[in-house]
Amino acid sequence: MMKPVMEYVDYRRYIRDFYRERKADSSVPFSWGVFAKKAGIASPVFLQYVCEGKKNLGEKSAPQVAAAMGLVGYEETYFCLLVAYANAKKDAEKKAVLEQIGDLARIHKVRIVGTKEFDFFKSWKNALLRELASAMPKATAKQLSKASRNRIPTSEVHEILDFLVQAGFLVQGADGGYRECNRSLRMDPHVAKAVSSDLQRQYAELAVDALKNEPPEKRNMTGLTVGITRESYDRVVAELAECRRRINAIATMTPRTDEVYRLNMQFFPLTDMNFKQNRPSAKRRKK
Repeated sequence: MMKPVMEYVDYRRYIRDFYRERKADSSVPFSWGVFAKKAGIASPVFLQYVCEGKKNLGEKSAPQVAAAMGLVGYEETYFCLLVAYANAKKDAEKKAVLEQIGDLARIHKVRIVGTKEFDFFKSWKNALLRELASAMPKATAKQLSKASRNRIPTSEVHEILDFLVQAGFLVQGADGGYRECNRSLRMDPHVAKAVSSDLQRQYAELAVDALKNEPPEKRNMTGLTVGITRESYDRVVAELAECRRRINAIATMTPRTDEVYRLNMQFFPLTDMNFKQNRPSAKRRKK
């Protein structure tokens, strides 16, 4: 039996699974042509091409296909949002669609894959308070507020702690203290596409603030400017990923936390990729 549409993050996979299930039911003849006709689509192979990634559903065809699959109410809305997310070109557009999906989950009290991760990674404050609440299990919201260098209002601390518990990022014990469910978190790839640039911007702004206001013995900020090839870029990125893994292993070796730190790794171009092609030739420079 098929999973509910709310457990899918790829609308093409849902269509493909729906087709396979209906096709397996020998009591009712079913084909891509029958499917397309039911959805009001002229081409008998259009939906097959959609599942193969050769075609895309659009704003008009998405609700037609949803109806043909028997989706109604918030399930139809969710399917159409999956289509809108897949068609979105910019991070801001993807983020806006994920906001709508999150609202849909909250209004109808249904669990949708990825929404809690999206809400978590929208703000640096969530990660900080998750670590801080575990490090200070007996602390009040006011004390947690004072412990954050970029002060988070007490009322907001309350809201964030409630969210972290409800979403399963923190567990509150009988004594009122908090503990983490897992020491490490990974960002879902779909969530990463929508929120990573905004979250990295937030952390970059915090880094600038730390550079201005933290003494050198409390921070470590270094940099390196190098000329590279495309191949060496890939090797550097892989090395940075391995470095993050090793640092995370060091940080999680002990359950004790004395301070909460943020590590930013930024590797970006300072030149135009086509600068060589744009340089004047030797002959032109002599003139």
